[in-house]
Amino acid sequence: MQKLTIQSFFDPATFTVTYVVADPVRKRAAIIDSVLDYDPKSGRTSHASADLVVAYVKQADLTVDWLLETHAHADHLSAAPYLQAQLGGGIGIGQHIREVQGVFKKVFNAKDMNTEGAEFDHLFEDGQIFRIGDLEVRVMHTPGHTPACLTYVIGQDAFVGDTLFMPDYGTARCDFPGGDAATLYQSIQKVLALPSQTRLHLCHDYPPAGREATWETTVADQRAHNIHVHDGVTEADFVALRTARDKTLAMPVLILPAVQVNVRAGHMPPPEDNGVVYLKIPVNAL
Repeated sequence: MQKLTIQSFFDPATFTVTYVVADPVRKRAAIIDSVLDYDPKSGRTSHASADLVVAYVKQADLTVDWLLETHAHADHLSAAPYLQAQLGGGIGIGQHIREVQGVFKKVFNAKDMNTEGAEFDHLFEDGQIFRIGDLEVRVMHTPGHTPACLTYVIGQDAFVGDTLFMPDYGTARCDFPGGDAATLYQSIQKVLALPSQTRLHLCHDYPPAGREATWETTVADQRAHNIHVHDGVTEADFVALRTARDKTLAMPVLILPAVQVNVRAGHMPPPEDNGVVYLKIPVNAL
């Protein structure tokens, strides 16, 4: 059995969880789904959330090998480039990020983007194995929320991104470009085919009233209690439910700044001729 340490950081502004996963013997680590603080009213960024991660990594005397993204997030900006500058490590995401880049290159008229994923240090393939120290990590392609979604499986722990939420909240939306409810259902079945005791670590929690935020569940809990996709829910049932629910949802507050940054591996667009970086807001284009 692989032993690992997991330290989580919950950002209440975006309901996002960042993980530091480490081999406690080799002292090698990966940071999964980091957060860059961004104020949409002023357009200013800051690093308070990322600096908590930096402080922990240094206090624990860890060496960062990887800065991993489960997908190109629409609800927060990635701090991967900032963390890379502070701690090192390669920025990795699924190879299907190229499809996502192709969509948003057109949306934002992003002439700097080549849609080959070159902004990332590594593009993972489905089934690929890599290591964090002596920890073996298996890449599972779990699309449906976006085409590029990944789950990182490490022994009895799986980091599922937005694919699943806590059982009382359900599953990821599928109405973003490239999303598909039937594909998500099939991806969820892959996750739920993992051993029942597998711990699932979520990228977000949106707690209903009366419950504190939490972001760890199990395959068994999901199969028994997930309100959208518990055992017995068919693909047709799920697609009907998910499609109807998605029609009622507002867009995430940070989707426009977040996506154009995150498809660039967390890098901002290049500065214009006055030296200022601008994030675009396409009008009536989405």
